[in-house]
Amino acid sequence: MTITPTMTTKKESRRKQLEVLRAALEKEQTRFRVHWRELVDHVRPRRAQWSTSETNQKELRNLYIVNNTATLASRTMASGMMGGITSPARPWFRLGLPDSELAEQESVKAWLHLVAQRMTNVFLRSNLYNALPILYGDLGDVATGAMLIEEDFGKVVRFYTLPIGTYYLALNDKLEVDVFHREFSLTVRQLVERFGEHDENGNPKMSKFSQSVQANYQKDQLDEWVDVYHTIQRNKDYNPKSLTSKLYQSMYYEKGTTGSDVFDQGKFLRDKGYDYFPVLCPRWGTTGEDVYGTNSPGMVALGDIKALQVLEKRKAQAVDKMVNPPLKGPVVLKNSKVSLLPGDISYIDTRSGMEGLTPIHEVRFDIAAVSAEIDKHEFRIRRAYFEDLFLMLANTDRRQITATEIVERQEEKLLALGPVLEQLNQDLLDPLIDITFDIMVKQGYIPPPPEELQGMQLKVEYISIMHQAQKLAGLSGIERLAQFIGELSEYKPEVADKLNADQMVDDYADIVGSNPGLIYSDEVVAEMREARAEAEAAMAQAEQLKNMGGAAKDLAGADMEGNNALTQLMAASQAGALQ
Repeated sequence: MTITPTMTTKKESRRKQLEVLRAALEKEQTRFRVHWRELVDHVRPRRAQWSTSETNQKELRNLYIVNNTATLASRTMASGMMGGITSPARPWFRLGLPDSELAEQESVKAWLHLVAQRMTNVFLRSNLYNALPILYGDLGDVATGAMLIEEDFGKVVRFYTLPIGTYYLALNDKLEVDVFHREFSLTVRQLVERFGEHDENGNPKMSKFSQSVQANYQKDQLDEWVDVYHTIQRNKDYNPKSLTSKLYQSMYYEKGTTGSDVFDQGKFLRDKGYDYFPVLCPRWGTTGEDVYGTNSPGMVALGDIKALQVLEKRKAQAVDKMVNPPLKGPVVLKNSKVSLLPGDISYIDTRSGMEGLTPIHEVRFDIAAVSAEIDKHEFRIRRAYFEDLFLMLANTDRRQITATEIVERQEEKLLALGPVLEQLNQDLLDPLIDITFDIMVKQGYIPPPPEELQGMQLKVEYISIMHQAQKLAGLSGIERLAQFIGELSEYKPEVADKLNADQMVDDYADIVGSNPGLIYSDEVVAEMREARAEAEAAMAQAEQLKNMGGAAKDLAGADMEGNNALTQLMAASQAGALQ
């Protein structure tokens, strides 16, 4: 197809705008990048990727790690967050409504529970639970992570966790991430398979690819690497009245410079849109208007991590010098055989005053003191990563542990994690649920809602172990109140009338996140109580009739001839009637 001059100018202008955006994002990230390099080098050196040239070419050695305490603590933290916040072994979210009375209706409650179950199944079928631990690891080390959500027609959704150093972010006026740019590499074969279109004969159309890619494909050089850029940002031409207009614009394009065909002609590998921002960018904590996260466990512990490597290295050097010290000896031994093997003998002529080999200097190293100092650094690193809390989650059967146990053992650390959980709700879990719901609706996985829910906004509530533990202050209050009233009612029974037991049960079930099907709605309870009252009234009436029948029978068989109480009562009754 021949590109008209007008179209070329427009596309070329878009490419130039994207290059300007990329340069600005790269400049913003510079001051964080230096800090990230230190963190990654000392904790997880093979997780980051600082340029597309490093694809499959990363250094495989730990150049900075002698003591791996931080690496193990980071792994434990990622596993603990996975088990405590988004465990695949137990429900960690449920759907509700802002209107609590409407949410209690049986049809509404059943629909919300069914949708939550289907979404849970979608998550289990997808690769979410493989991607999340990697994301949590990035979050704990460098305070920022990124995960791309794409629609998958086989498994509904697919997730791609992106390594730090490959992407750039920007915020809107609400300090929410809404601009994303990443750089990655694909082989020629991968590039054509992902972005190529085919003609009626099944042959790939190559017009969207650069001349170099086309040449490599023709020569069957399919393993050559190609640098690709991907930018997602708000669509400046968005029209909310148009059904085809999308709020966000996503553009894939080959890396190119002015003078190359892919740049000057403004070629795009894919230009599509989203109704939502498809990248989840959780941050451990934020400072002011900073784009990237701060104060992660890795950042807090970096000083101890670096000092630990120095101490461990010095300790090893001291032990080595003590076991295998540098020696000095007479010149005459220079060409003689001197053995340092255990049990071996080296002969020296001592008559001439010749001395044997001796250490150049005495190494008097207090290994116990250094080991104690190393223990202190390791303790602070583990504490920074909340290892004792997360290790408890990782080592315990997650189907059995309760939020109460966690609070009792680690209440102080849970308080410190409170702001982090709130940040995760905003940056990760809320958009994860919303986007997955939209994709499920699109693919027909959501059943038609009840008429009462038309136009209603759904509410997500998180019921994982960690989230429940944060709520346990309210739960403890309910338990203490019930215990207090129970004890007081032993002395003054009427005080129990002050207790609204139905509301207490509803609040308790809400806090612990139980299955809504386990608690009857107020309407059902009212019907059950009315039926029970009617049954009790009927039983009482039957018992009364039974008693009356027995009395009548006894009366019929009474002796009316002698002088007894009954004959006297009858005589008095008749006398009264005559008067």
